Amino acid sequence: MKKLLLIASIFMLAAGVFALEVNEPELRVTGNETIEFINYTGPHKVIDSLEAIKRIGSDMGKTIVPNVPSTVGNKNKYYVIHAVDENEKGKLDADILFIGPDATVDHIKNLRRIISAYLSSAYGYSEKDADTLAVFITVYNAVYRGQFDVYNSKYKSVVTKNLSKDNCGLAVNYKDWPGKSEIVIPLYDINGGLSTVDTSVISDSTVVESMQEDDDKNVDSRKDMVDLKEREAEQATDKAQTAQKKAADEKKKLDETKKEATQAQKKADDAKKEAEKNPTAENKQKAETAQKQADEKKEEVKQQEKKTEEAKQEAQEQQALADKKQNEAYDERKEIAKDQQAVQEKEAAEAKMPSEYGIILSDEKNLLSRLVRFNTETGEIIKKSPVTQIRNRTIYALGNEFIAVAGEDSGNAAIKLVTIDQQNMEVTSESNETLAPDSVLVRDGNDFYCVIADGNSWKVGKFDSNLVLKLKSDVNVKSSTPITITDSGVVITDDAGRLRLLNKADLKSITKDQAYVDAK
Repeated sequence: MKKLLLIASIFMLAAGVFALEVNEPELRVTGNETIEFINYTGPHKVIDSLEAIKRIGSDMGKTIVPNVPSTVGNKNKYYVIHAVDENEKGKLDADILFIGPDATVDHIKNLRRIISAYLSSAYGYSEKDADTLAVFITVYNAVYRGQFDVYNSKYKSVVTKNLSKDNCGLAVNYKDWPGKSEIVIPLYDINGGLSTVDTSVISDSTVVESMQEDDDKNVDSRKDMVDLKEREAEQATDKAQTAQKKAADEKKKLDETKKEATQAQKKADDAKKEAEKNPTAENKQKAETAQKQADEKKEEVKQQEKKTEEAKQEAQEQQALADKKQNEAYDERKEIAKDQQAVQEKEAAEAKMPSEYGIILSDEKNLLSRLVRFNTETGEIIKKSPVTQIRNRTIYALGNEFIAVAGEDSGNAAIKLVTIDQQNMEVTSESNETLAPDSVLVRDGNDFYCVIADGNSWKVGKFDSNLVLKLKSDVNVKSSTPITITDSGVVITDDAGRLRLLNKADLKSITKDQAYVDAK
């Protein structure tokens, strides 16, 4: 999505993988700049099931009452304010999803799963439509992050009074989600159904332009949105036709009521004339009754005129909605077709490029890296791995995968030995054991050495290519110990700061400990 601005140095690793020692450009997320979500893609201490993640959203959605303002969920983790006000016209209602300070969601995919499950549970969306809406909702909120004036111009006061100027919208960095993100879901029809969420708002030109900056231009998600809008148009057209028929029926009733009202008034006028001509109590009573009936008919005419106008208005609104959605879908289909062609041409060109895999710094301060594939002639990055927490600038190629130490030592994140596939550059497997934050990674054939946690101590671990622990040292070591493979064994530094030589066969110390030496 962005160009590599500078290649500071290129050197060959033992595995034949290049390392590009550069700083990755900072993400810019205002105006028409690219939106790129920063996710945690490393190992976890506890992995929540897909079902558990979705349940967060679905449980909140079950308790929402469409026309009643309410708050559901846990304010320390995830909660929704259903901000609706039927008295204020001209602006949008909204649901606001707050990510609380104790929330542990750290990947945009899982956040979208929560939103999707909420929409399905609260408003009856199919899973596919809810997934599509969740993608656009997150991008929309990232595009307008912190732009309170934008939200204030579109949404009712019941919505904006629950937003803060700094945190409205969605931060792009998962570290800024807990306690700092207020995700606005614009509501077009609070009664539920296909047009509950305002698809026009969440897919405006700024949002689409941002999505087009991705390598794949988000073609699939945009196609799904077009499909949803076309079905909205069909549904609105059906409603318009029904409303038009109703308007015609109401107009017919109105004409009949007007005729009856005219006749009633004529009857009242005749009765009045008769009472004036022959002012008996009986004639006066007949005149009053006739006028009362005429007045009632006049009121019926007013009520019928109102019903007729409402039906006509409903027909016009639904037809306008149908036309709007159909026009948006038509225009977007043309754009998608062009983008699809551009993506195919780009992929074909990239396939012919001379390329190599390497790593670049994603966090210079903490020396964290990410895997990339780049054009060896120009230095241009072709593809980036979503894994941005490769540690100690070390990675090894093995078959169609790479092995590295990756992760973070915070929250639910963990540091483990991982494999990363070449095609998608995503983590495909991870070790059961937790590694030291400053552990080195050393390769010896198809064996890999690093420092693993052993209770409150650290030991050297020997792993096979499947990330299965084969051996661990019988001595404690410093977490940052260098590991040197020699013909004699494995050289490490123990927790007392002493050099030790370990036997490769069992990782037991060949070097005698100091107590033994002193005794001799």
